Amino acid sequence: MTEDPFVVHRSLLFTVAYEMLGSSADAEDVLQESWLRWADVDRTQVRDPRAYLVRTVTRQALNRLRTLSRSREEYVGEWLPEPLLTSPDVAEDIELAENVSIAMLTVLETLGPTERAVFVLREVFEVPYGEIAEAVGKSAAAVRQIARRAREHVAARRPRVPVSRSEQQAVVERFLAALRTGQLQELLDVMAPDVVLIADGGGLAAAAPAPIHGAALVASMLARPDRVVSAVWLNGAPAGRIEIDGRVAAVSLVVEDGKVTRIHAIANPRKLTRLDEPAELTR
Repeated sequence: MTEDPFVVHRSLLFTVAYEMLGSSADAEDVLQESWLRWADVDRTQVRDPRAYLVRTVTRQALNRLRTLSRSREEYVGEWLPEPLLTSPDVAEDIELAENVSIAMLTVLETLGPTERAVFVLREVFEVPYGEIAEAVGKSAAAVRQIARRAREHVAARRPRVPVSRSEQQAVVERFLAALRTGQLQELLDVMAPDVVLIADGGGLAAAAPAPIHGAALVASMLARPDRVVSAVWLNGAPAGRIEIDGRVAAVSLVVEDGKVTRIHAIANPRKLTRLDEPAELTR
């Protein structure tokens, strides 16, 4: 017997759902719902199981996105995606690593549900327009227009200067070293003057309720030596894990021109359950 297509493509399906939702917990729920539907399907009528399953997961993720919209509006403080522990191998697929990064998922959060689904399926997974149209319940012509608008929206908000993996890693290592020592000047040296810190505590952990702008303010918040700092790979990029008095936070950085320009700090404990369990992300 051949292995069930759902099992074969599970990593892909999880990646699609996670890209659309920014949450591994919600992505797993979507996969469970999709599996229940797949279990009832007459497999002899499915010509392309992979495409069929991607469409099913997309529809379920869209439903979940729409139900989540109100809860995210009521979220305490800033909302950031749930970080995933990944292996450095994910970074080998440069496009995948860029699209699952915390920075990109934060940008995708500014899209509407249908726009996000179209962008993810087309730009990340290169799904044909016709198949996307079936998944989102639109015409192929409408999907092309939605894809164009979504690309323009994302292009206007993503980091403008691509950074090599080696440069990203070097700057992240400098930043983490400065965090370990807690030296104010070392932090100032590695950050851009207009750096922005965005923290997500979800009302469950201490976090700034709004973004903090400027190197001086950000450095003064971060310059404290009583913490354990370790390097990890999150969402296909080098990042940091910080422990303070038994509390954990994940830190993801945006690097431009050799400096840290944006810091995403996730401290909400409900979003840190996957920090010890590597996730398999694939296209």
